[in-house]
Amino acid sequence: MARTKQANKTLGLESSEPALTPPPLPNEATTFTKKPKLASGPGRKKEIPEGLWTKCPKCSAMVFDKELDENLKVCTKCTHHFPIGARERINSLVETCSFEEMNANLESVDVLEFTGVASYKSKLEAYQKSTGLKDAVITGIGLIGTRRVALGVMDFGFLGGSMGSVVGEKLTRLIEAATHKSIPLIIISTSGGARMYEGMFSLMQMAKTCAALAYHAKARLPYISVLTHPTTAGVMASYASVGDLIVAEPGAMIGFAGPRVIKDTTQAELPPGFQTAEFLLDRGLIDTIVPRKDMKQRLGDYLDYLGAGRSAHAQ
Repeated sequence: MARTKQANKTLGLESSEPALTPPPLPNEATTFTKKPKLASGPGRKKEIPEGLWTKCPKCSAMVFDKELDENLKVCTKCTHHFPIGARERINSLVETCSFEEMNANLESVDVLEFTGVASYKSKLEAYQKSTGLKDAVITGIGLIGTRRVALGVMDFGFLGGSMGSVVGEKLTRLIEAATHKSIPLIIISTSGGARMYEGMFSLMQMAKTCAALAYHAKARLPYISVLTHPTTAGVMASYASVGDLIVAEPGAMIGFAGPRVIKDTTQAELPPGFQTAEFLLDRGLIDTIVPRKDMKQRLGDYLDYLGAGRSAHAQ
């Protein structure tokens, strides 16, 4: 066959493969149809503007931010409780214009001159600017229903709600004011624990706050501790765990050390739901779980009950 092909090429008789499309006639106009271009890259993703929607970490639903705010930062699909600021929480609990803030101008001091990736002083300035708070707790006296209460609310957005000298001092003054005025006390906690930037000065606040609470209890005045996500370490090991009534929000992480530290220390698998409010309710560490939307009503009911009990005891 190679010889035949070579012979045909020599005689000029080499044939070419037939074209798929026949060539046009001499007088026929040639027309071409332009095919649409296919996209070579991946499809363009629809961009969601920031500040309009929030993805729920529990059910992955996209929740409209305005709807989330109106629902006290609780997912409308699965009731997941998002973090909430201290001022927002106070507004959701007390009667309008009834809250009188105490010791609002107290600020932390860098006694140890702590330095790391950034100095403690620069961190304080940054968090004060971003949160609008002086430190990680707001204290004051307000009305819940018809009852006057001393209220302290922590804010996790300020250095993880860590307890330094100012947090301990403000809470101690609040407790002493509640004792002096013979009114009930409510502290709403959310914290990563003692503030390492202040060393032993931070750890001293655990004893100071508990000592003030002991005098409050001696006066037979009620103290309700509300635990929100997360409440851990030094805060949980002190004033957060000594309430006459301990209330928690659904799904809140509550404990001393974190699950990873406990697992590495004990070398044991932790049970499902370990350190959640539901897990601790079953084991008696907390008294009840109250959804955020019901918190104001339930706290009012508890105050009425505890106040009635105190009145009966006084008689």
